[in-house]
Amino acid sequence: MKTIGLIGGMSWESSLEYYRLVNEGVKARLGGYHSARCVMVSVDFAEIEAFQRSGEWDQAARVLVAAACALERSGADCVVLCTNTMHLVAESIQSAVEIPFLHIADATAEKICKAGIRRIGLLGTRFTMEEDFYKQRLADRFGLEVLIPDKDQRDLIHRVIYDELVMGIILEDSRRAFQSIIASLIDKGAQAIILGCTEIGLLIKPGDSPVPLFDTTLIHAEAAVNFCLAGDYPNP
Repeated sequence: MKTIGLIGGMSWESSLEYYRLVNEGVKARLGGYHSARCVMVSVDFAEIEAFQRSGEWDQAARVLVAAACALERSGADCVVLCTNTMHLVAESIQSAVEIPFLHIADATAEKICKAGIRRIGLLGTRFTMEEDFYKQRLADRFGLEVLIPDKDQRDLIHRVIYDELVMGIILEDSRRAFQSIIASLIDKGAQAIILGCTEIGLLIKPGDSPVPLFDTTLIHAEAAVNFCLAGDYPNP
């Protein structure tokens, strides 16, 4: 079994889900007393959020590169960045280490393509929905047509993520607002929805949407389990 390297803390609520999911995934595959071999470096989200807000992506990259290098020195066999938004600096992280970087958008897109879906709605932070680092990767590498909510809807999603979900606050009014936004994306032609922020899955569950949901936290954790067991145990 290989060792999974996790960069967490963005936020710790979703990092907790990653830790639970990789351990449950290994146990489900191997049974008995098995759990995942993993190492986590957890950053201070207040520092990262300040860099996001001020657009100092190079400074944020410096923090995450240091975390990835620490994982590599600790014996990790891969890097799993437990957040969608900070994949904006994925290339900087990958270039700083020798071990593989498991990209959350790639793992998600592979699942979407396998399901035969080509037109997908994307929910996430303002950065993930509006910048090209995520949706352009889905389009260029996997041929997906990515639909995003309207400006006011994007603002609401971003506010709920930062003011509620990363604080561990789950509100029924916000769930209904997200359901309305999902419905509007379906009206635009979305065949399914990417929960493109690792906290959104804390709020929105499969029963909250009439079309399939691709929860990036679940998918990314599964990709990490597949990686750590590859070569020794068959993938499901």
